[in-house]
Amino acid sequence: MATAYVALIFLGWTLALGPWNLLRRHANPVSFDFRRDVGIWSGLLALLHTGVGLTVHLRGRMWMYFIKKLHPLTLQNNPFGLANDIGLVAALLLLGLLFISNDRSLRTLGLRRWKTLQRFTYLALALTFAHGWLFQAVEKRKPGWVAVFLTMAVLTGLIQLAGLWKHRLSGRQRSLAERS
Repeated sequence: MATAYVALIFLGWTLALGPWNLLRRHANPVSFDFRRDVGIWSGLLALLHTGVGLTVHLRGRMWMYFIKKLHPLTLQNNPFGLANDIGLVAALLLLGLLFISNDRSLRTLGLRRWKTLQRFTYLALALTFAHGWLFQAVEKRKPGWVAVFLTMAVLTGLIQLAGLWKHRLSGRQRSLAERS
């Protein structure tokens, strides 16, 4: 659980840095080392969580989580199977993001393509929250842990909405200034 919560905090923090810069009226470069470093740590912790998590319920037989014939709870319409499938997709997205989280990938892909790929971080975060929410139910987490999880989700969502609002507001102000 520790790797899951810390990875989620770091992932939310990574995505909060851009909106935070906008709200403080600071420069918001497409990529900067601190945001990338926090994102890399988030991805590494998420992959560690995936590796450890896949050894918990089925005693290290990881393939059984995803092959229905080997385990009756996988790939079915139940919270356990769905949570595992969603978590796997999120982990694969984060792995891909780790591969392009470097200056060389930025130069090779070009700014526009690199940024397009980096935006998959939002999907990874949404899937991670869905995975976490399902496991809150599967594991019958104590209310305190559920509250921590929901607080992280709400705070991440609010900072994203505030950044989006600020971005759109500044775009409208630029447009009005250009017309004048």
